[in-house]
Amino acid sequence: MNNSYLSLRDNAKKNEVILLAHGSGGKLSHDLVKKKLLPFLANPALNKLDDSAVFEASGRLAFTTDSYVVNPIFFPGGDIGKLAVCGTVNDLAMSGAKPMYLSLSIIAEEGLPMGELEQIIQSIKRAAEEAEVQIITGDTKVVNQGQTDKLFVNTAGIGLIPPGIDISGANAKAGDKVILSGTIGDHGIAIMSQREGLKFSVPVESDCAPLNKLVAQMLVASPRIHCLRDPTRGGLATTLNEFARQSHVGIVIEENKIPVKDGVRAACELLGLDPIYVANEGKLVAIVEPDDADKILAPMKQNGYGRDAAIIGEVISEHPGRVIMKTKLGSSRIVDMLSGELLPRIC
Repeated sequence: MNNSYLSLRDNAKKNEVILLAHGSGGKLSHDLVKKKLLPFLANPALNKLDDSAVFEASGRLAFTTDSYVVNPIFFPGGDIGKLAVCGTVNDLAMSGAKPMYLSLSIIAEEGLPMGELEQIIQSIKRAAEEAEVQIITGDTKVVNQGQTDKLFVNTAGIGLIPPGIDISGANAKAGDKVILSGTIGDHGIAIMSQREGLKFSVPVESDCAPLNKLVAQMLVASPRIHCLRDPTRGGLATTLNEFARQSHVGIVIEENKIPVKDGVRAACELLGLDPIYVANEGKLVAIVEPDDADKILAPMKQNGYGRDAAIIGEVISEHPGRVIMKTKLGSSRIVDMLSGELLPRIC
């Protein structure tokens, strides 16, 4: 038995850290699930601890999966656990679905403090409760030190799509209005500031949040929402380009109508970044019928996650596949996709 394992084992006894044995399938694995995970996430389907969860559903379903490798795993405004739940819930909500059930798989690094894992599981619990979803199945693995950045999380989600809802990035048409639910760039700048030890005069926090209830309110106002997407990696610019290309339309946006917090704007100017390319984790972009834009905007502004919502542009038939920005100076410029990622490992 090597010295590094003995040292980790002794440290585990003193400070409770993750050991490779926690991923072995034996007693420590069962203890980890029953003592550290299940007390926070318990529900009838999960409590059975079967190899698969059994549930009832009918109608059209939405299904999504994602993996979260954010570095660092704790950041202003959230952590990898909250991010995983909100990201999966939001992916379902962007199809108009009511999120119902999630899976949760954790890949932990040997030596991860048990207290940090518990903190993240509690964060997962709070996010799931806010979104009103249940985590009904999952898995836990442990890998050697150095093979992850403390913790990776994989989630999958299932949601039920109400009758009459047809939301897709390919549904935009000329005349539609473009709605943004709030300020952009918060998450990406929060991650970068934490990662690089940057401090700004105005603190920046991640906007990580579940948007399913906001979407539900929007659909009550009008079921004729054509496109929905959360502008995560690649930011607002990438999302709009995806819509333009999928729908074979042009999109024109106005720079002075795009909400950006002062702290984010200042950080972007300092770092040479454009906020429209910076990631978000609690915002959405909607393309809607022109006659419905104001009546959809009104309930959005009554929701805490949509109080800064604004109509920022419209869909046009010219320049198919292109996004054009009218700048504050009165000129116009093409908003293209970046060839790479401004900030890697942000989700």
